[in-house]
Amino acid sequence: MTSQPDQQIPATPGLEQLLRPVVRESSVSEVAKRLLDHLSAGDIRPGTRLPAERQLAEALGVARSSVRGALSALDVLGIIEIRPGSGSYVREGTSEFLPRAINWGLMLGQPRTQDLVEVRTHMEAISARLAAERATPEGIARLTEHLAHMREAGDDRRAFIDADIAFHLEAARIAGNSVLSDILYSIRALLQVWMERVSDIEGTISGTLCEHDSVLRAIAEGDPDRAERAMAEHMTMASERLRAAMATPAAEAGEPGAG
Repeated sequence: MTSQPDQQIPATPGLEQLLRPVVRESSVSEVAKRLLDHLSAGDIRPGTRLPAERQLAEALGVARSSVRGALSALDVLGIIEIRPGSGSYVREGTSEFLPRAINWGLMLGQPRTQDLVEVRTHMEAISARLAAERATPEGIARLTEHLAHMREAGDDRRAFIDADIAFHLEAARIAGNSVLSDILYSIRALLQVWMERVSDIEGTISGTLCEHDSVLRAIAEGDPDRAERAMAEHMTMASERLRAAMATPAAEAGEPGAG
């Protein structure tokens, strides 16, 4: 819940001095990343009013249009709230910054994305192993349904991505470990942006379907070793596709899935 007008925290004095000029002028994504870095680092408290566009533009050495675009993108992500006639304010709930930061990291192709992918790979493999040990007929039926939705998506990229995410989250749910499930759920933004970036690469759809089918069959047959191996193989292939996607620059305007 955002701060009410009578509880607004004024713009942080000297915040402009924290901001260094961005390397590439008129880069919306670079401006958004710079602001996000300070937000997630705790330099700016929730409820704080950000400096005016003109001040931010001068501090970052970019055009006001770049600042305006970056603020709009952060508003869409729910990180800040733009109040017409009042200014831009940091939303409450700083714990939500992590999945959004992962989202931007993937979109911008940052090297640290590979570290996040590595962690997720091991978690997904453990999830698949536990799912094979604990799966119920109802759980297997739900997994089968998600895979069917992936096949039926056709050229509907959004439907395919949603079904893919649902498959992974369902496997974590079947695993029956609440901590593991919560962690995977918290990085759902990573799952979504991952697929948005790679879905245009040739062979992604067919390869992903085949890999998910192998995971499903191993879980359904109650084979933990094979389920873990199948998921690990899937994640390895997905990582290769991600690296290929990251080699193609994302759209400058911060459009998810561009590239």
